[in-house]
Amino acid sequence: MQAVDKEVLGQVLRWLEQGISCWLATVVQTWGSSPRPVGSLLACDKDGHLVGSLSGGCVEDDLLEKLTRGELAADGAQFFQYGITAEETEKLGLPCGGHLYIVVEPQHPSTESIEHFRALNDALQSRHCVQREVNLQAQTTKVSNVEQFTPLHWDEAGQTLTHTYGPRHQLFIIGAGMVSKYLADLAKLLDYEVTVCDPREDLLADFGVSGTTLINDMPDDAIRKHAKDAATAIVALTHDPRIDDMGLMEALTTDAFYIGAMGSTRTSASRRERLLALDVSEQDIAKLHAPIGLPIGSKTPPEIAIAILAEITAVRTAQQAASRQRLAEVSAG
Repeated sequence: MQAVDKEVLGQVLRWLEQGISCWLATVVQTWGSSPRPVGSLLACDKDGHLVGSLSGGCVEDDLLEKLTRGELAADGAQFFQYGITAEETEKLGLPCGGHLYIVVEPQHPSTESIEHFRALNDALQSRHCVQREVNLQAQTTKVSNVEQFTPLHWDEAGQTLTHTYGPRHQLFIIGAGMVSKYLADLAKLLDYEVTVCDPREDLLADFGVSGTTLINDMPDDAIRKHAKDAATAIVALTHDPRIDDMGLMEALTTDAFYIGAMGSTRTSASRRERLLALDVSEQDIAKLHAPIGLPIGSKTPPEIAIAILAEITAVRTAQQAASRQRLAEVSAG
């Protein structure tokens, strides 16, 4: 989602900077089956250029037609519903029983609007969370920096949309080998922002997985710049201790929610001894998942990638559940 948010909000900013008016649409609520999750974005201009997606069906075409005819969001931000009738659901290609509720906002070039979207894009670029509040009754928008990502909130009674953009989950991969390629492909399907770091320029040049950020640098330097937050999982997959160990030494000092390294039980034990000898504390080493991945008997690169993502998902889900439990306990006093 974050990569798509960047693309959509970046295009809105470019249009505004070029003096082009456009619209920004946000999925604020769904009922039944829905092809796109709450928070999905779409931007379009009057010439029919689209970026992002609301449904993957015919909703985009219908929305563009309504916008260009002036039937929707002509004078300001507006709430709109798709899939109210069975006939409309079938016509628009929505899943059976699916309803799609959206907020559509016209955006016009001005110093204020450009600064508004520049602030959003700057936050995403630096992997900071930023919250945008849209009040449809007052026709106002506000941007504020926030500490962490929170789910989108739509107050239908008050006609207020509160949407946080920023880091949800990043997968930072050390090494551009075969397992990394399968892992990057699978992680993108789960809406991870994928970054691959390798000091070996030839391997990085042949990586060939679209939609990933490639960094030709030593992993410790790259982690300090790009992978320090609690929304990041870091995995070391090169099998070269000169590269993996440098990355792990830095990774184990970060707030990353998952840190793992590929290798056998014997290799993992040797790695722990090396890290201890390099003055990494036992407490930090205890954060390391090695051998990496759930024990599903994986042997091939795609199987190993599945095992890694399964373990990352399990760790992330457990941490989220623990956070919710702590919050509930605090709220209960």
